[in-house]
Amino acid sequence: MPTFLYLARRVLQAVVVILIVTVVVFCLLHALPGGPARGILGPQATAQQIAEFNRQQGLDEPLPVQYLYYLRTLLHGDLGTSYTLNEPVAQLIEQRLPKTLVLTVLSAVVALLIAIPLGMWQAVRRNKPVDYVVTTLSFVAYSTPVYFLGLILVLVFSQLLPWLPAQAPQGDTLAQVFADPAGLVLPVVAGAASMIAVFSRYMRAATLENLSEDYVRTARAGGSRRNALLWRHVFRNSLTPVVAMLGYYVPVLFGGALVVEQLFNYPGMGLLFWSSAQSSDYPVLLGCVLVISIATVVGTLIADVVQRIIDPRVKAGRA
Repeated sequence: MPTFLYLARRVLQAVVVILIVTVVVFCLLHALPGGPARGILGPQATAQQIAEFNRQQGLDEPLPVQYLYYLRTLLHGDLGTSYTLNEPVAQLIEQRLPKTLVLTVLSAVVALLIAIPLGMWQAVRRNKPVDYVVTTLSFVAYSTPVYFLGLILVLVFSQLLPWLPAQAPQGDTLAQVFADPAGLVLPVVAGAASMIAVFSRYMRAATLENLSEDYVRTARAGGSRRNALLWRHVFRNSLTPVVAMLGYYVPVLFGGALVVEQLFNYPGMGLLFWSSAQSSDYPVLLGCVLVISIATVVGTLIADVVQRIIDPRVKAGRA
């Protein structure tokens, strides 16, 4: 399939999925206790205020018409107003989302920089003692809850060995976050641990599969050195499943960020979601759900595009 048609099809699919997400969030909004007006205006709103809000927002119209109004407000960046913080939800997310992206991107980069060579190293040493040791450690890291790992990191590196702060960087801007790089270490490690375990296993399996391919045997028979063969050929072909999984791992990253941010008091969107859940601030909760869902769809789209670039089989339309 030509590249343009492939990209057009994937973008169209992403748009359809995003529309489905907006329908789900719209339904959740109408399932709020007391309806969307009560959820947006807060529990102290009077019946007269609710009626006036319904009239202004078109909530007294049929549901299909209300959904069109809802889409229009979304396109204008209006996600409602937090009735506990008394600020627009879009503004709150705009302040917090960049800090969450910094945390998740740093965690993903650290995880991939460790997991990819680690997985290839395990594949080359398959069924040797070091392979079994690393595999065991990977299973332990994958099965350890993020909050428990975070507590262990704080206990060891902030209490027993006071090398790193237990609290993440504070502040409203990214400049304030980057001003305290030591405070990012423990949250990033906590967020990256399970990713290292997962992606090293995928990389190991993909490398083993490619090492058994005919082109590897042919290259070996032609006198190619092992390191050159690994990094020039096997490495690129083995990245395909890792890249594909990375797009689907976006919601896991945001889910982990919720726990990590609450544990280390990191002022990102995860902490905002946690605080809003504690106070039943429904507009903020639904706004966060919508943003995370769209980020997941976009992440999957980017992963598919990158996979098509690095995998010749996808280019040829056979995968």
